[in-house]
Amino acid sequence: MAESMTPGRQLALDDLGTPLADVTFVVVDLETTGGKPQDAGITEIGAVKVRGGEVLGEFQSLVNPGSPIPPFVAALTGITDRMLIGAPSVAAATLSFWEFAQGAVLVAHNAPYDVGFLRGACELHGLPWPGPRTVDTARIARRALSKDDVRNCKLQTLAQYFRSPTSPTHRALDDARATVAVLHGLFDRVGPMGVFSLEDLLAFGGRTTRQQRERRHLAADLPEAPGVYVFRDAQGRPLYVGTSRNIRQRVRTYFTASEQRPRMSEMVGLAHAVDPIVCATDLEAQVREVRLIAEHRPPYNRRSRNPERQVWLALTSEPHPRLVTVNDVRPSHSIAIGPFSGRATAAQAAEALHLSLPLRTCTDRLPRAPRRASGCVRAQLHQCAAPCATDGDPSVYAETAATAYAALAGDMRPVVLAVGARMAELAERGRFEEARGWRDRLEVVLRAVHRARRLDILRQAEEVVAARVDKGSWHIHVIRHGRLAAAGAVPPGQDPRPAVDALVSTAEVVEVHQPTLVEESELLWSWLEGARLVRASLALSMPAHSGGATWTNIREARESATALSYSADRRRLRPTA
Repeated sequence: MAESMTPGRQLALDDLGTPLADVTFVVVDLETTGGKPQDAGITEIGAVKVRGGEVLGEFQSLVNPGSPIPPFVAALTGITDRMLIGAPSVAAATLSFWEFAQGAVLVAHNAPYDVGFLRGACELHGLPWPGPRTVDTARIARRALSKDDVRNCKLQTLAQYFRSPTSPTHRALDDARATVAVLHGLFDRVGPMGVFSLEDLLAFGGRTTRQQRERRHLAADLPEAPGVYVFRDAQGRPLYVGTSRNIRQRVRTYFTASEQRPRMSEMVGLAHAVDPIVCATDLEAQVREVRLIAEHRPPYNRRSRNPERQVWLALTSEPHPRLVTVNDVRPSHSIAIGPFSGRATAAQAAEALHLSLPLRTCTDRLPRAPRRASGCVRAQLHQCAAPCATDGDPSVYAETAATAYAALAGDMRPVVLAVGARMAELAERGRFEEARGWRDRLEVVLRAVHRARRLDILRQAEEVVAARVDKGSWHIHVIRHGRLAAAGAVPPGQDPRPAVDALVSTAEVVEVHQPTLVEESELLWSWLEGARLVRASLALSMPAHSGGATWTNIREARESATALSYSADRRRLRPTA
């Protein structure tokens, strides 16, 4: 890494991306009626395909825009309505051009204008937009040339400066040929500025900051392998942690115009090094990312930085149990569900549970002796239906505690039935907004129960070994007590069993009480859902009646409602004829 930061080091082309000599460019110019790009009033398309300084082909076609050409445009270009009789339509000419330009990088002088009309033609006639990478010679010229070189960056001026054999004439093919000469002339000017590859050219011509351009060398020596990358400041402190299937290609995007996030541009300006951590599998990279973010709390990472802010909804182990929202589950809690993103979400789950479970809601410290209704102010005000307020039989307390424990452990039948009944009652009375609120509460509590039980299963499992095919390779992982202990990949055609034995024997030793990150355990469980179990110390099964089908139905209904609402909004916004 230190070598890549040495001033004056000559970087190899292989380190910088796709060499410009290996890129196929299609230089295009359009003549139009002068209207809006959305109207797609194209009258002529001219293009030249070049690679490595050699012309590979040319494309030229007059285009019938389906509308008259304004007189001043006809005088400027020399294209008249009579010349366009029998010419291809905009749709046909555009489709032919994209066949000519397939797979190439598009180049144009003042590219937003030409590309805007091409995009407008595709949208107007229902053609697919190929989304080509685009180079604007005008923008590059404004950055590469000074006022001492040229008085302006018009195509006519640049063609004369670079001694183009073809002069611009306001005809598409001539202007495209002149732009080719300008493009090659600019290559000679930007080479000494460190532009050797297509990626460098796109960054140079984009809206990159000075810090982005100055720090492109940080990606030069990174491996083209899956893993984690860590941006560090001058003191070696982590600024940002990310993951990718190709570390070098991903890090390079932070130094190009494709990176539009202001905070990332600010982060790049502070970065002095990028450390790669090559991983055997994608899952290992994701887990390492989560661990690094939780350990170092990089200032430019937004997710996973504050796991301590998550809260749990726990059932106390008192004779008169109640639900409490806590940051940590303690031995004084008989069982807990979550974690939740915040206390407001936990409160929604608690409301759904209180609807079906007769748990007390007061925070008073109660004596172990039975408390009857006459001694409870909340019961007298009909604010609490807990058995401690209405009955003195200790067996009722035990039954209530057992029912609540069973619900939080996975038997959500009482909760689903109670909330479903409340929703049906509200819907019959036309109170649909309130019914939707109870649906949301039910979804929150079901999700929390599923999440907690998955975490419990993984934490109890002494060892789980599983494998999954990814692009022909076996990805093998060893999981111990909810923590990734080993990861490896076996190429196609090789027997994975020796690799399994090797990974198990060298896997990290994880103690049963060793703290694990919730997000890591969830990543592991999600991966296991599509994997093949090799061996497991216990059955990886969810409790019966945990409401999984109900949760799925609610989620699918929400997604369908969102899609219908989006479609309706689009129909309302669509302009009428």
